[in-house]
Amino acid sequence: MGVKIKGPDLESIEKVGFEIERLLKEVPSVEGNTVIADRIGGKPYLEIHIDREAIARYGIHMKQVQDVIEVAVGGKQLTTTIEGRERYSVRVRYQRELRNSIETLEKILIGAPDGTQIPLRQLAEIKFRRGPMVIKSEDTFLVGYVVFDKKPGYAEVDVVEAAQSFLNDKIADGELDIPAGVSFTFAGSYENQVRSEKKLMVVLPLALLIIFLILYFQFKNVPTALLVFSGIFVAWSGGFLLLWLYGQDWFLNFSWFGMEWREVFQVRAYNLSVAVCVGFLPLFGIASDDGVIISTYLNQVFDEQKPKTVTEIREATIMAGKRRIRPALMTAGTTILALIPVLTSTGRGADIMVPMAIPSFGGMTVVLITVFLVPTLYCAVAERRLRHSVR
Repeated sequence: MGVKIKGPDLESIEKVGFEIERLLKEVPSVEGNTVIADRIGGKPYLEIHIDREAIARYGIHMKQVQDVIEVAVGGKQLTTTIEGRERYSVRVRYQRELRNSIETLEKILIGAPDGTQIPLRQLAEIKFRRGPMVIKSEDTFLVGYVVFDKKPGYAEVDVVEAAQSFLNDKIADGELDIPAGVSFTFAGSYENQVRSEKKLMVVLPLALLIIFLILYFQFKNVPTALLVFSGIFVAWSGGFLLLWLYGQDWFLNFSWFGMEWREVFQVRAYNLSVAVCVGFLPLFGIASDDGVIISTYLNQVFDEQKPKTVTEIREATIMAGKRRIRPALMTAGTTILALIPVLTSTGRGADIMVPMAIPSFGGMTVVLITVFLVPTLYCAVAERRLRHSVR
């Protein structure tokens, strides 16, 4: 993560960067040792200012002085040698010991039209000046960076929001002075999280709506579709429950068969990241499978038997539930077993796959409750209809 500082000149950018660096170290969720602002200035530049009046007295042209400086200091390419597929430039310039200090550069001789050799120190001023080590620009503005990292256990988005709020408070208090024309914005990998959250705010409700419509088209009955749909909320709670357990120190904290099971399942605290949110999407679709299996058979049994009393309704519900408990358990069991290799995976991609698998694993484990919940709710709805029909 970092802060982009844009401004009209490098001096203002560097000054503001140092102030932000100092203040960010005070943010509780920011790792102080990682806060580093760009050191924009500090690089020495050799400048040779040619005195036009001096060269005019000797009748020397500006280009003549510049050509001598170019050959003596920078070097001039005379030709290129060809050796097979290789090309080498042949350059001519003074030896290093004759151009490695101001004193030696001042002794460079410039030839006048009358043949007089004049030292460069009589024709120009040579000095070192501090300048920028690198010049960065973005969106037509000069820019400098302040990079930082978060402390363990904090989410990137939360850290950036806390840092932004902290700096805004310092600006309001007058402790942080932002000159005119200078602005700063936060940037980094957290921006992907923010963009993904905005998309998920649309995708998640849309996915739930599509699932409900599919269930409605299957059963042609809103109450039955809602009964099956209730399994999604049960699974949702199971996903969050397992995420909470992964953040507890005692969860799977034991050794068995010579293995530390916290390491096997990579148990640690996981933030509500994009990977975790994406892991809930397939869970929503899978979680309704058990409800569909049981509700479909309940409809068939009720259509065949047409129970007319509360006792007959409950007997039909229990019979249908017993008949479909095994397929429901097989559906959930195969999904749970398939997720175990993902939860225990290591290496490339595991940092994404494990957070995605945790909600699905926890949700499918808890969604087994639906084998009791769906028949119970179905029976309750049927009894309510019976009472209304009797009235």
